[in-house]
Parts: sequence; structure tokens; C-alpha cells
Amino acid sequence: MRSQSSKGKFLASAITAMVLIIGIRFVGRAESNASHNGIPAKAGDTTQEKIARALSAGPDDISESARIVDKDAQGKTVILREGSNGFTCMPGNLNVVGDPPMCADAASMQWAADFGAHRPKPTNSVPGVTYMLAGATQRSDSDPYDTTSPPISVGPHWMIMWPFDPNTTGLPTTHKATGAYIMWAGSPYAHVHIMGRP
Repeated sequence: MRSQSSKGKFLASAITAMVLIIGIRFVGRAESNASHNGIPAKAGDTTQEKIARALSAGPDDISESARIVDKDAQGKTVILREGSNGFTCMPGNLNVVGDPPMCADAASMQWAADFGAHRPKPTNSVPGVTYMLAGATQRSDSDPYDTTSPPISVGPHWMIMWPFDPNTTGLPTTHKATGAYIMWAGSPYAHVHIMGRP
């Protein structure tokens, strides 16, 4: 069993990796008065505003009991609220490119940590679930490390973080406004991207 110290270090590294993957995949809305479901994203957000934004990323029955974490100005993990269901929600910052609100379970956090560390493949032993029900924009449906393509707008969606193969699932590999598709097909970090709310 991990010690509390090693659990804390793992959580911090997983959150850092999740922020990295989001930075690679997503471009946040960069308007000075950007809003997320009516919740403004601005410099100096209060803790309650950050918590509300983080909660809006997941389904109510998930986010209401999730742990909520953020990063301080030095990049250190700050716990805004403890949780009890194994999910971690993050408020993001809609004024910062690539930092949308999200909620992820432990397997997804492991997936993101592996991606951020450039490991050959993810090491989570069960599928993970990540919610981005506020929507976002992404760079590419095919290249995990694309940082230059024009952003693609994406509505509310959720993802199953597991190396699915489109040849066995029959799912498409290109962006869809509805339904599901395999994102990053052909890479070890392929996963199912599902549009809409679960």
C-alpha cells in the first residue's frame, strides 16, 4: 500500500501530466471575459468560483463527491476540497490556452501521467474515464503530439482512456459532432471519445 507521502507525490505528478496533455490537446478560450456555463474565468477567481467551475466539468453525481485540485502560481498542487469517490476535478483557466475544466478517475490520471512522461504506452490496468462536459477545442484527432494545427471546436464530451483499436470496435477515427470515435488511432494512446453527456 502506498504511503500518504507517495500518494501525494503521485497525485501531484499525475495532475501535472494531465495539465500537460491538455496543453498538447486543447486550446482554451482566450477571451478576457471568457465564461464556462455562465461561470466566469478571470484572474483572481475565488476558491468557490474555481470549485464551481471544476464541478461543472463532470456529471453531478460524480463531481459532487470528487476531490478538487488546482495549481498555484508556482505550479504546486493545491487541494481546494477533499473528495470521496476516486475522481479528481480541476477548474482549469479559460483565460489560459489549453486549460479547460475536467474530471478524471484514478485510471485516467495514471494514463495522463504516462502520456506526460512519454512512456511507450499507458500503464493503467483498467479503463479510465475523463469528463469534459464544458467542451473544449483540440488540435488533432490523429496525432497525440500535434501542437500547431488549427483548433477543432468540441462540445461537451467524455472519454474512455484505454487503447481501443478501430479495427475491432468498428468505430470511426475522425471527429464527429455526435456519437463516438477513436481518437489518436494507431498510437498507444488511442482512446474512445464520446460526444455529449453520459
